[in-house]
Parts: sequence; C-alpha cells; structure tokens
Amino acid sequence: MELELRNGDYIADGVGGLRRVGGREALLQRVLFRLTARRGSFPFWEDLGSRLWELGRVSAPERRSAARQYVTEALEAEPVSVEDVDLDQGRDGTAAVTVYLRYEGEDLPVTVEVRP
Repeated sequence: MELELRNGDYIADGVGGLRRVGGREALLQRVLFRLTARRGSFPFWEDLGSRLWELGRVSAPERRSAARQYVTEALEAEPVSVEDVDLDQGRDGTAAVTVYLRYEGEDLPVTVEVRP
C-alpha cells in the first residue's frame, strides 16, 4: 500500500490520517509520477522520471520514436509492458502522449500532457 497523491499533495482519509492505495490504483499513480517527473531532477535517484520534456528538442519526424524510448526508460522498473505510444503535438508546443500499457493481461491506457 502506498500513500495517495493528487496534484503533488497527499490525500487525507477524513479521520486524521492519509489515504492509501494499492494494486492497479497504486500502479497508475506510480506510472503517472514516473512519466511526469523530469528524469535527472532527483539527486539521489537520477534515473527516476522521464525525458518526455525533451521532446521539443527532437526533430518532428523523430518525436514519436523518441517518446516511446523515453516512456520505456521511465517505466522499466514497473511491472508493465509498453505496447504502443501515440503523440499528439499541439500548436502551442504542448504534446499529449498516450501510452498503451499491458498489466496482468489487461490494457491500461495513460495520457499525460507534456510542456516544452
């Protein structure tokens, strides 16, 4: 069991403690954290996070394959397999990255927004 995080804050359980999550919910929380945290920004855990924020530095034709590489790197410690990655590039430089994961025989799509 892990403490539940929402928008970077722990969630109260209503009785003076903190809410805990487990199983699939905990996995999704970790996946979202790993995809949105900037890789290299944690001094004692340099391989935590992803490099998705670097997509703006990659040429347009190579972005989708770079996104897949960055997602695979970020999630290598999790018990999921990355089946596919879609990239929807916005005009303002943001991108929606949809990751299609497989976990215990179940499809698990996750979408994160990436800002340059």
